[in-house]
Amino acid sequence: METSVRTFLDHLAVEKGASPNTVAAYRNDLSQLLEHFAGPSRGGDRLTQWSQLDHATLTDYLASLYKRGYSATTVARKIASTKSFFNFLADEGMVSQDPTERLFSPRVGRSLPKALSTEELERLLEAPTRASTPEALRDAAMLELLYASGLRVTELVSLNLRDVNIMDHWVRCLGKGSKERIVPIHRRSVERIITYIQEARPKLLGQDRERENALFVNRRGERLTRQGFWFLLKGYAKKAQIQGSITPHMLRHSFATHLLNNGASLRYVQELLGHASISTTQVYTHLSSDRIREEYEQAHPRA
Repeated sequence: METSVRTFLDHLAVEKGASPNTVAAYRNDLSQLLEHFAGPSRGGDRLTQWSQLDHATLTDYLASLYKRGYSATTVARKIASTKSFFNFLADEGMVSQDPTERLFSPRVGRSLPKALSTEELERLLEAPTRASTPEALRDAAMLELLYASGLRVTELVSLNLRDVNIMDHWVRCLGKGSKERIVPIHRRSVERIITYIQEARPKLLGQDRERENALFVNRRGERLTRQGFWFLLKGYAKKAQIQGSITPHMLRHSFATHLLNNGASLRYVQELLGHASISTTQVYTHLSSDRIREEYEQAHPRA
């Protein structure tokens, strides 16, 4: 159980770009959750797997927080930490059911994940095109594909050549829990991928052209890492004069937000993002659209 918590915290820090303070808050909340269910005070009732938790046991845990005098804001944060953790476990296939789906928080106000504006995105996507080096052609293809598909950064750097269908305009990725999905991409993304494959990738690979199957490679001809992509993204965000910090996950949120604002259904966006449960996609119900909120409530009524 402790290993699962460590894996989740690493996911927050590396893939979602969470700050050290945010990671520390999640660590504190989940350590308290772990102690409650698996600590020595539980005696013979200690749990050994997260899959043993159900809605009733979690409700009892939350009741214990109120009894200990925690404020509504603190309880809401702990619920949010628990929900995020179990959404992660469900997406990774570590639990078959998410016991937090019917767990509701005190109303203390919630905020959307930050999304870039269309103007900021255009500046960001155009930033690599100011150069014609192999690295710049690669980066233009990567940024365009990430925004065009809503892939997680791990899914992006894990793509192989065979995962891109140039003719039919889609990519195939292996998401959380080893779940495969097909995501359509638009013409401009396809064009930049073609340019990269034809003009840049052979130069980056050098003499070992047949050795590496990865779609996106670094200057040593090896698969680009998610940390490497994050470093590149920060550099282009600075060139595009985007204020504040930026993470790969922000492009994923921007992809979802812009689709929904242009009339896409919540269920369709859930499928594109690869969310195992629509409860993960529910954060977008806070967009200023009654249509989106109503769709979520119809698909996921309160029990």
